[in-house]
Amino acid sequence: MNSDMIAGNWKQLTGKVKEQWGKLTDDDLTVIEGKRDQLVGRVQERYGIAKDKAEEQVSSWEKQL
Repeated sequence: MNSDMIAGNWKQLTGKVKEQWGKLTDDDLTVIEGKRDQLVGRVQERYGIAKDKAEEQVSSWEKQL
């Protein structure tokens, strides 16, 4: 699934995002609104990891969709 499809189906995907990254809050998900760069940034912030690691996690998650 590409980033355009994720943005278009964001409401349906928020449950899957919460399963993957439980530390993300509903407020985080509202701010992200399907924007990939916002998701990477929030994962990086909440989990205290480097940007490249957050990018890898999001890419891996996208491939599973």
